[in-house]
Amino acid sequence: MSKMPGQAQHDMSKMGAHEMAEMMSTETGGPFKAMEAIGSGTSLQPATTPGYMRHWMKNNWIVMLHGDLKVGFNHQGGPRGVNKAESQNWIMAMAERKAGRGRLMLRGMSSAEPWTTPAGGFPELFQTGETYKGRPIIDAQHPHDLFMELAAGYTLPVSESVSFQFYGGPVAEPAIGPVAFMHRASAMENPAVPLGHHLQDSTHIAHGVLTAGVTAWRFKFESSVFRGAEPDENRKNIEFGKLDSWSARAWFTPFREWTMQFSGAHLKNPEKFEPGDLDRLTASIAHTRNWDDGHWATTLIWGRNHEEHGNFNSYLLESTINFRDKNYLYGRLESADKKGLLEENIFGRRGSIGVTPGRLERLFRVGAFSFGGVRDIIATSQMRLGIGGDITAYHIPDGLKAVYGSSPVSYHLFIRIRPGKATVR
Repeated sequence: MSKMPGQAQHDMSKMGAHEMAEMMSTETGGPFKAMEAIGSGTSLQPATTPGYMRHWMKNNWIVMLHGDLKVGFNHQGGPRGVNKAESQNWIMAMAERKAGRGRLMLRGMSSAEPWTTPAGGFPELFQTGETYKGRPIIDAQHPHDLFMELAAGYTLPVSESVSFQFYGGPVAEPAIGPVAFMHRASAMENPAVPLGHHLQDSTHIAHGVLTAGVTAWRFKFESSVFRGAEPDENRKNIEFGKLDSWSARAWFTPFREWTMQFSGAHLKNPEKFEPGDLDRLTASIAHTRNWDDGHWATTLIWGRNHEEHGNFNSYLLESTINFRDKNYLYGRLESADKKGLLEENIFGRRGSIGVTPGRLERLFRVGAFSFGGVRDIIATSQMRLGIGGDITAYHIPDGLKAVYGSSPVSYHLFIRIRPGKATVR
């Protein structure tokens, strides 16, 4: 990298392993003080998680640039499915430095999905959540906001094993749920969002968050106040309002390869067209094992929303194995409770005919089983470019087969681009 006049700049990709590990040690990284353990918001990944990023020193700052771009073709099967070209994408910058006795971190994350998402959302059978042109989104995943995170954090150590953390911003992630799906090593190859997203980690974008936490030995305890409403249909703005919701989360990281969390939250009127509060509980276990030319990452998640209509549960098991450096195989098994699936979907595919409004609110438990792979055709320290694809089959309750068909099959074909791999062990 070129050195700017009057500024010290050092490309960390040229460091030795020991020097890099020392520079990447940080109080922000939880009990193991590992930069690799920093997940979305204040969440924790296993400290053995590989990082796909550019990183360098600039004056007293450690600067990191993450990102992921997928461009491809999406086929959703059966009578409710559609075919669309699409692009999922995000870019994130983090900068950290010593400030007083602690560490200051600045974070910014953005997405071009307001422009690269098909009208109505990314097609995905049985997916629900948020709205498009005043209608609830059914059979699609909504795009992410232009501003996904604008936040700052400060971590203050008080002893070798105890530290306090403060985090927040106009767009940030409260302390609820597992690491958001796009940051999980077990999920990052898969272009589809989990069906249980709105029961697990949908609060990864909240407009207004304040969080305080403490790390003690292998534990971390944190709590947040935040604005509970989901982002509206204007994906390019920042919405301001009362911090009317709260959450609490506990982490246990017994070893570098493992993280476990349990969390709960009360959300005030999260969905615009479904007035009412909800209570959310989540639990998750994540494991990452790495070796010289690959890694294996697995996550198990349970999420529950308690709403006016009752309890909605979701279950997910996902795993990605990277072997011989350039090859990735991934799978996701999930089950989720959904309502509204008898209605016409967001792409105008008809719903059930001649049913009463009460039946439209009927709850169904659906399942999806996805398997896929990616092969990097360019793999340098600067960039990874891969070609991938996957296929999804479903468990469909009898009450939905007249609408969705008895055995639809969906698939993705895509190109994936992201920064090169920077693993510190």
